[in-house]
Amino acid sequence: MRLLTRLAAFGGAALMAAALPAQAEMLDDALFTSVRFDHLEYRVGDGSNIAAWDGEAWVGGDYWKLALESEGEYATRSKSFETLENQLVVRRLVSDFFDVKAGIRVDTPAGPNRYYGVIGFEGLAPQWFEVDGDLFLSEKGDLTSRFSAEYDILLTNRLILQPVAEINLAASDDREIGQGQGITDIETGLRLRYELIDRTVAPYIGVHWEKKLGETATIARSEGEDTDAVRLVTGVKVMF
Repeated sequence: MRLLTRLAAFGGAALMAAALPAQAEMLDDALFTSVRFDHLEYRVGDGSNIAAWDGEAWVGGDYWKLALESEGEYATRSKSFETLENQLVVRRLVSDFFDVKAGIRVDTPAGPNRYYGVIGFEGLAPQWFEVDGDLFLSEKGDLTSRFSAEYDILLTNRLILQPVAEINLAASDDREIGQGQGITDIETGLRLRYELIDRTVAPYIGVHWEKKLGETATIARSEGEDTDAVRLVTGVKVMF
């Protein structure tokens, strides 16, 4: 837990530095709230079928937000959570298109739990790619990182094709949770959605592919687990 305290202090210092831009500004008084699920879906294909979600809820203003981010995968065959991750982070706007963030992450899947300090960024890169990068330090001292990107291709004003990609890396082994050093896994997907009701509801269909790599794949094979899977997807994107 001492490691988490140190990382939280570092993340807090980074956010305070971000609060001092070149031009003076006042924090906005108005508070807003939002709840959004980018993915609320059911996956059918190799191995067990999966119920999955990726969403967030936040409260704040233009410059500062307190956000709860949640994602997970529930395997219908084993009736257990393959992944279950929740983050509580503070976000700070540092440019017109990017936020930095710091906070904590708690993983409570079917296996061992893990607790992490988090620092990262998210925003809109050139050419309108949405990107998200995070650095995690666990209570055991293991350093990992994640980078994801997605892009909306407008086929019509409401019909949108969205490719998504994610890569995870680890600086060391954590065999208790099946993690090997190096690139641990990649995920890609392609979803076709149709936006309804003022664009707050968007049903979609698509395909999702994931693959474990390197030492992580070796650990999975030694435990009799699959190292890759392709699944068809149906779901809905919602925002309140």
